[in-house]
Formats: sequence, C-alpha cells, structure tokens
Amino acid sequence: MSTKKVQQRERRHRRIRTRVKGSAVCPRLSVFRSLTHIYAQMIDDVAGRVLVSSSSLKLKKAKSLELAKQTGSELAKKAIAQNITKCVFDRGGYLYHGRVKALAEGAREGGLVF
Repeated sequence: MSTKKVQQRERRHRRIRTRVKGSAVCPRLSVFRSLTHIYAQMIDDVAGRVLVSSSSLKLKKAKSLELAKQTGSELAKKAIAQNITKCVFDRGGYLYHGRVKALAEGAREGGLVF
C-alpha cells in the first residue's frame, strides 16, 4: 500500500474514534485488516484494556471472506463466554465492505448485537 492511502485511512480512523467509545458494558469492536489476515479486538476504552481478541492467523486456510467470517464468529464466542453481548463497531477507517463486512456478519451471527 502506498503511504498516502495509509495516511488517509488513519485520518478517517481518528475522525471515527472521536465518536466511537467503548466501555466495560458495551466495548468497542475494533477491526484491523492487513493484506493477508484480519484481526478483531473488543476494547474497554475507559479502563484502556483489551477484553477479547481474535485473528485469522490460527484458522485453517480458506478464502479471505470465509476467514473473516470465521474470525467474527470466534470473537463472538469468546465475548459471550465473558458475558459480553452488546458492542460498538469500529471499522478502523476501512470501508464497510468485503472482509470488514464479513467479520461483522460473523460476529452478529455469533450472537453479538451492534
């Protein structure tokens, strides 16, 4: 990726973060997308700690959309095990399309509400 695209995404993410805040009751579901993998975390911004995390690193090789959906459902399982059902979705400056959308759908199917 060119540095200009990365800088634009980071600007969008900073702008989004002014409005999206997470707490222990309703954490922020943050998404990071690399060229090969996708990562998701549920973050309590008040305490400044990660409650649950998941990534496509340890999942079986599959198409990228399927990996993203599996990552979302795995994150939802871990969150529900810790009695977290509601969250705020932070797309990280990425378009709500493709792998980011697949991760969100997997998390919703897993039982998270956002």
